[in-house]
Amino acid sequence: MADMEKQAALLKEIQLRFDRKVKESEISLLEYWKEHLDRVGAMKPEGIAALQVQVKNIAEMMANRIRMLKRG
Repeated sequence: MADMEKQAALLKEIQLRFDRKVKESEISLLEYWKEHLDRVGAMKPEGIAALQVQVKNIAEMMANRIRMLKRG
């Protein structure tokens, strides 16, 4: 039984570490994209076209990042 308890404790510790790492990664990711959106929000575009270009650029950056992550 002691081995089972040790394994359960180890598994719980690994799960906690994993959850913490996932949370940190998600926070980092959201901060990164929020920074880009904040820059767009701070812009004083001359028209809607300039704003659309910036939003399109951010969308392309996100798409590129998704492709890179899917590759492995």
